[in-house]
Amino acid sequence: MTKLSDTQLLILSAAAQRPGNIALPLPTSLRGGAAAKVVGAMIATGLVAEVEADLRRGDPVWRETGDGQGITLVATGAGLAAIGIEPDTADSAPIGATEPPSAYTATESPVEDEAAPKARTPREGTKQATLIAMLRAPDGATIEEIMAATGWQPHTVRGAMAGALKKKLGLEVASEKIESRGRVYRLPAT
Repeated sequence: MTKLSDTQLLILSAAAQRPGNIALPLPTSLRGGAAAKVVGAMIATGLVAEVEADLRRGDPVWRETGDGQGITLVATGAGLAAIGIEPDTADSAPIGATEPPSAYTATESPVEDEAAPKARTPREGTKQATLIAMLRAPDGATIEEIMAATGWQPHTVRGAMAGALKKKLGLEVASEKIESRGRVYRLPAT
């Protein structure tokens, strides 16, 4: 059985109570990037699926495709089963879908993968881009060298490496103590 977060439980429970198992609206506390991350994970694991919204019926819209078609989210059979609800194929079939939602796998979606979250990449010319360039240099960089280049305080440099680089960008920062320079931080070269 899939381990669900409290937010995922809340979304699926609410969807199970709505006509057509529509997962929208999302909880009001879930907005922006956090909403995209949670929904992206739920789509990837097959708990919800993206389907064309029927605007005449008033289906809420999650996003729009390039051609202006509205896309909504519905709980799949797997999503309902994850919260202990036996899916009724007549009620749980996504609107516009020809098969019950349990037929969707973690890699399939009834709509193209346009909404899949994209990997984050730093913008050019930012301090974060400067930090990454310094850490990818063959000699790496020390906290003091990064402070001089960015104007940051030491705690900001450490926080950027731990938060932005490791957690958000998934980069593995390595460090080693070098006799002449002190602690030197590096990223693997790409």
